[in-house]
Amino acid sequence: MKRLFYLVDAIDSVESISDDLHRDGVSNWRFHVVSKDEAGLYSHHVHSASVLDRTDLPRFVERGLIIGGLFALFFVLPLALWGDLAWPTSAFVAMGVFAVLAGGWLGGFGGIGTENYRIRRFHKAIEAGKYLIMVDVPKADVERVEALMHRLHPEAALGGEGSSVNNPFAAADGRVHIMH
Repeated sequence: MKRLFYLVDAIDSVESISDDLHRDGVSNWRFHVVSKDEAGLYSHHVHSASVLDRTDLPRFVERGLIIGGLFALFFVLPLALWGDLAWPTSAFVAMGVFAVLAGGWLGGFGGIGTENYRIRRFHKAIEAGKYLIMVDVPKADVERVEALMHRLHPEAALGGEGSSVNNPFAAADGRVHIMH
């Protein structure tokens, strides 16, 4: 799934885009709007982006789960296999599960207060009063949706495209940097 990002100046235009995309088969699950004007989105019956789209909560939870899993793998598993403890296997399984879940829970604390890495580049525009429209479309339909938007809504500036799937390894700029 690809995510297309459009910036629009007026709520009326956002409402019209929403109606046209819905007519084209794009459901609310694939259409999200980020704006400072939440009341305006509500009064125009436009689907606002959820906390999962606005914040880095999912990505940080994923990171925390990975770190918790690594902790379980490198500390709990060796303790279970080579430790001198006469504990039942279920105790070690419980410790491993706890490590994974605790990692995810702690990761959530960092993510809930952090702006989503995919929309961070649009922060200034959103603060200036623009509306960020995010449309998730199958890769095969990207050109069709872009053509529809260009034809019916030339006022909507295509701000970029990316994936609709979180990448827990992406840096703050949205890219994965490999160390050499």
